[in-house]
Amino acid sequence: MHQRISWEGVFPAVTTQFREDFSLDIDATARVMDALIRDGVSGLIVCGTVGENCSLTTAEKIQIMEAGKSVAAGRVPVICGIAEFTTAFAVETAREAARIGVDGVMVMPALVYSAKPHETAAHFRAVSKATDLPVMVYNNPPIYKNDVTPDILATLTDCETIVCFKESSGDTRRFIDLRNKVGDRYVLFAGLDDVVVESVAMGAQGWVSGMSNAFPREGETLFRLARQGRFAEAMPLYEWFMPLLHLDARPDLVQCIKLCEHVMGRGTHITRPPRLALQPHEKAEVEAMMAAALKTRPALPDVGLKTAA
Repeated sequence: MHQRISWEGVFPAVTTQFREDFSLDIDATARVMDALIRDGVSGLIVCGTVGENCSLTTAEKIQIMEAGKSVAAGRVPVICGIAEFTTAFAVETAREAARIGVDGVMVMPALVYSAKPHETAAHFRAVSKATDLPVMVYNNPPIYKNDVTPDILATLTDCETIVCFKESSGDTRRFIDLRNKVGDRYVLFAGLDDVVVESVAMGAQGWVSGMSNAFPREGETLFRLARQGRFAEAMPLYEWFMPLLHLDARPDLVQCIKLCEHVMGRGTHITRPPRLALQPHEKAEVEAMMAAALKTRPALPDVGLKTAA
């Protein structure tokens, strides 16, 4: 096991904040990061799907990584998403991440290209070889069209820097299939909000979460209850949270999550094209869900979460 990784708990996929003209607002992005850490999350993922990675220039990604490292100041690990069209671009981004000194990288399959399994494996292998940083392999076949199966992961066990696997297919059987193939070789992370409790029950030690951007304390509490096997206490919270967690599984998840964050006063709803603002009826639906959730917001059981600073 990689000696430097102690990743567990909730790692929100932090939103990237933009101004009205769609320019990057790095100060607002830093404030979002700091607020999440002060509310007790266990780590940060920057430049993930929710961070609109594919709508950012390389220079902007570097700014966001630098902000993440500076804001976290060692309080929590900061992991940077790598979502590039080619293996060479992904390697270049991984080298920048190492230069900046973030705590790890979350690598997506090569985007746009529908790869064969051995090509998917070769992409991850090349990126992992290019860096000493711990690597989280990210599987999200509904969005990225390439499925990183347990069979593929079994061929990557010799890559020492690949230490973690984030599963967003929604199929929690994958965790067991993977463990049956390679034992505890990889730290397992849940990647889809609306199967988080099931994922934890199947062995996930962490959760890359979208909706915890809006409700970080609820997210961390739900996760810890599940990790502690306190399912009777987790269920009322999960049932309350579930309508919002379903938003993470929609194609317009970024717009939905940013709108929820906006309602909570934590960030702006602005997304960069090609992501457009929600249609008026969709916006009204999400706002109604938030209003209902806030009206019935539950008291949180004690899970040892530090009080908000």
